[in-house]
Amino acid sequence: MTTDTAAQAAYVVAALLFILSLAGLSQHKTSRSGVVWGIAGMVVALAATVGLASRSITATGLVLIAVATALGAGVGLWRARVVEMTGMPELIAIMHSLVGLAATFVGWNGYLDVDAELSGSLLGIHHAEVFIGVFIGAVTFTGSVVAYLKLSARINSRPLTLPGKHVLNIGALVAFVGLTIAFVARPSMGLLIAVTVIALALGAHLVASIGGGDMPVVVSMLNSYSGWAAAASGFLLANNLLIVTGALVGSSGAYLSYIMCKAMNRSFISVIAGGFGTPAAAADEGEQGEHREINAEETAELLGNATSVIITPGYGMAVAQAQYPVAELARKLRDRGVEVRFGIHPVAGRLPGHMNVLLAEANVPYDIVLEMDEINDDFAATSVVLVIGANDTVNPAATDNPSSPIAGMPVLHVWEAANVVVFKRSMAAGYAGVQNPLFFRENTQMLFGDARQRVEDILRGLDSLDTPVREMAGTSR
Repeated sequence: MTTDTAAQAAYVVAALLFILSLAGLSQHKTSRSGVVWGIAGMVVALAATVGLASRSITATGLVLIAVATALGAGVGLWRARVVEMTGMPELIAIMHSLVGLAATFVGWNGYLDVDAELSGSLLGIHHAEVFIGVFIGAVTFTGSVVAYLKLSARINSRPLTLPGKHVLNIGALVAFVGLTIAFVARPSMGLLIAVTVIALALGAHLVASIGGGDMPVVVSMLNSYSGWAAAASGFLLANNLLIVTGALVGSSGAYLSYIMCKAMNRSFISVIAGGFGTPAAAADEGEQGEHREINAEETAELLGNATSVIITPGYGMAVAQAQYPVAELARKLRDRGVEVRFGIHPVAGRLPGHMNVLLAEANVPYDIVLEMDEINDDFAATSVVLVIGANDTVNPAATDNPSSPIAGMPVLHVWEAANVVVFKRSMAAGYAGVQNPLFFRENTQMLFGDARQRVEDILRGLDSLDTPVREMAGTSR
């Protein structure tokens, strides 16, 4: 078997492993195996690529590849070990930026090093691939950097609203099409520099125009962009595996973005156009009445007398790292005969599936973790709802206030329960900057403080509720 044949066979195996990985990641129970399949596919792909490249490069080139692989693997392992779950969204965003930057470099290399055998229409196709690859890569790079800055709170999460921003975006796309035609007809470094600058500015503007409350969709959208950037690089490098893998990532990311848009009642085209974060109207961020407070002991008593409890987590649970005591709380309540379930909004957290990952990490049973559509009809028959660090995803203004920036967004109807306890550090508005009328409803009580500490206090309160029962049982014996 020749080296080429062996490499192509390895690429087929790697592609199949990536498909198995995506299939595994689609369900909680198979997600771990999905990750393993993905790792195996990447190892096979990397080994095949290095083996294929070793035929035509010098020993120095092989050493450089080994050094680059070691550095990349070292940085990746280090970040994976030290990153907190709260930092996972921005880590993913910055990784997307690296994919975009790599695609941009590959495009520039394709322009500077043209195969001498290319001529006629094939040369024109090559130049088109170069131009498109640079454009997609540069948009992905700066868009991901801005997403990282927003997710890590290094810049304001509010949407950037420049005058005529949609005209700017459309103008950039029209300029890209015109420059592409000109570049294919007469390639020049000036045109390539121009499209690179336009793409860098467009990527930054697209994501800057999206509000912080919509960042889960941004993450999935950038995931799609990075996939298409990789596919464009695959065409330039004549690498079938890179084309297939990029297409898999690009299409799955686009479909995930579509699902997220449906979950937030937003236009998919609007997301791509960068107008997703534009508010419908100015929001009233002031308090809308008097709130009532509750302490941990009273919450424990409320839960001890409940027949059914639904827990709706949000990003605040991730910040407080409260998933472990929350899982323990769910276990104790179930041991007492209380029906406990979790209601997960599709965009809870800062990336798709963020809350599901946290709960799985804490060994919460999969069968009691339900999606919004599965549990929304059950709130009316629920004794107590615990809202732990969620805000915008449980905001009744989405259904009651047509002028709200989140009007029309599907939310968890927690206010329909008999009692609602909201865990928050303060009465501040959520990440989208919208005040929540839920906090001032008659059946809602606020439990202020760090979510992890408050849940641990509730656990101690539940134990104290059980103590008299155990002492009486001991006395009777």
